[in-house]
Amino acid sequence: MSTAPATTHLTTHVLDASAGTPAVAVLAVLWAAGGEEIARAKTDTDGRAALGPERLPVGTYVLTFATGAYFARRDVETFYPEVAVTFAVADAPDGSLRHHHVPLLLSPFAYSTYRGS
Repeated sequence: MSTAPATTHLTTHVLDASAGTPAVAVLAVLWAAGGEEIARAKTDTDGRAALGPERLPVGTYVLTFATGAYFARRDVETFYPEVAVTFAVADAPDGSLRHHHVPLLLSPFAYSTYRGS
């Protein structure tokens, strides 16, 4: 059995834990540690978004989510107008390309994230 090669770009999945639904149309922006914008996308109807490039060089990145605008559209007060997740990209030990997935579990007054697959 063969497997398809992994996608090497960055993906995210935003879930609204307070509503029990995907968070639709949340703007996600990927930044290099030095402040240069790399990519941006809005989550789809399943709360998912993909951001390029096809390969992220080794380094530190920041993925920001416009959570305030999302909750404002729903007329919900929030404590977090923006969530910024800083993460490091490293080479895989075997030299293969890595797919990076940064999910966000969101509510108006809390959030959590982890390294997904």
